[in-house]
Amino acid sequence: MVDPISFEGKIQFIGNINAEKDCLMSQDNTPDSPGSLWFNIDVPKGHGICEGDLVRITIEKIK
Repeated sequence: MVDPISFEGKIQFIGNINAEKDCLMSQDNTPDSPGSLWFNIDVPKGHGICEGDLVRITIEKIK
């Protein structure tokens, strides 16, 4: 079993993809900063997340 990957980041920008989903993005600091992990993830509308919110991203291998 592979341990989940989890990290926290502030939402920098929310992109309007279409009527069904938005894209939450964080690209703070620089790619050279070991503590800075970037993410762009599409989520369904109605998520309630705002720019500046601190979120936790967790990725688990399920199969």
